[in-house]
Amino acid sequence: MSSSPIATAAMLAIGDELLSGRTKDKNIGQLADVLFLVGIDLKEVRIVGDDEEAIVEALNALRARYTYIFTSGGIGPTHDDITADAISKAFGVPCLHDPLAMQLLGAMYERRGVEFNEARKRMARMPEGAVHIENPVSTAPGFNIGNVYVMAGVPQVFTAMLSAVVPTLAGGVPMLSRSVASPFGEGDIGSALAAIQKNHPETSIGSYPRFSENRFSTEIVIRSREEAPAEAAERDILQMIAEIAVAKAAS
Repeated sequence: MSSSPIATAAMLAIGDELLSGRTKDKNIGQLADVLFLVGIDLKEVRIVGDDEEAIVEALNALRARYTYIFTSGGIGPTHDDITADAISKAFGVPCLHDPLAMQLLGAMYERRGVEFNEARKRMARMPEGAVHIENPVSTAPGFNIGNVYVMAGVPQVFTAMLSAVVPTLAGGVPMLSRSVASPFGEGDIGSALAAIQKNHPETSIGSYPRFSENRFSTEIVIRSREEAPAEAAERDILQMIAEIAVAKAAS
């Protein structure tokens, strides 16, 4: 067994448009993929609307429970972009126009020949003491305060900010993954698979149903931080499939 600590994470996706269905979130999957590769366990995802009290409540619950918190959305120029205010309130610090952010945005809009008006200046606001998260796509920075990383909701910008953040994080031992194709549906393997999971607590075993050519099958995915437990679980799963096949052939 590895003695490396396991880092955990949660995501708080912010925006009325996510709850109404107007916007289909792409950032959750991207975050999950990236964290998986660096050995950080994404344990929880919450989606909240543009409601300051709801954001504060969710953020304070999550940041007390997990190593890292990632947020997306609500740091734009419009009146309903209230994430910076809510994060400031959660940490009990003022939300201010950050001087460096003002400089970066001002220079960018000047190059574009666009007025740096009050709405656009909102994107320079962040909690006092926060550290910038670089935005190479559209300049307006995200920010980090405590164990909270606040990023844009636009997937291209979120991904760019995440790429800047991940090298600074203390990850753990990356999870290993192996897949077993079962020709039987979940109804056939469910009970036996539950018993295998119980016998191999150092693994996480997931089943994913498939339907093709008028028949069900299942992809079984085994995840573990060690090779030996994954191999042992895979052997038992292959044995389970063989036994079910024999039983069906005899019936």
